[in-house]
Amino acid sequence: MNVIFTVIFFASMLIIAVTAPDELLSSLMDGAERSAKMALTLFCIYAVWMGLSRLAEKSGFSKGAARALKPLSRRIFKTDNPAALENLAMNLSCNLLGIGGAATPFAVKAIGELEKDKNDWAQKLLFVINATSIQIIPSTVIALRTGAGSGAAFDIFLPSLICTAVSTTLAVLLFVAGRKIWR
Repeated sequence: MNVIFTVIFFASMLIIAVTAPDELLSSLMDGAERSAKMALTLFCIYAVWMGLSRLAEKSGFSKGAARALKPLSRRIFKTDNPAALENLAMNLSCNLLGIGGAATPFAVKAIGELEKDKNDWAQKLLFVINATSIQIIPSTVIALRTGAGSGAAFDIFLPSLICTAVSTTLAVLLFVAGRKIWR
């Protein structure tokens, strides 16, 4: 994939150099400036969400969320490991809020706990759910759109909710059906 992007970049640069050589440097600088701004915006978004996630852990909110989601998590992931259930609850909560970057550390911790229990089912299911990432509030995308100057950053809300709900539901159904077929 890197090769493809590199070829596209150099081909574009060559075309601009031939058709509008006076715009080449300004285009490169403008792109670099927008990339740096977007990276800084993402950094700020993740810093806020990671801070809130840490605060949720320290205040006991994550344990409360784990307790509230425990019956559902226990049923879906087939585990009674309290540390795994807490990390699963926080991972699901972060994904539902659209902050996948903050969800990743909780998924890694949950996988570690599930490995101790040798719970392959839950590990694979967690991977499937994280890959499709159902989002009630796509906060990262909304923040990126706002940072990019979108006048209607929240227009992504309903399409995102529908797409992620359908993709997660379909992925879980296919995962469960595939496990039954290939046994």
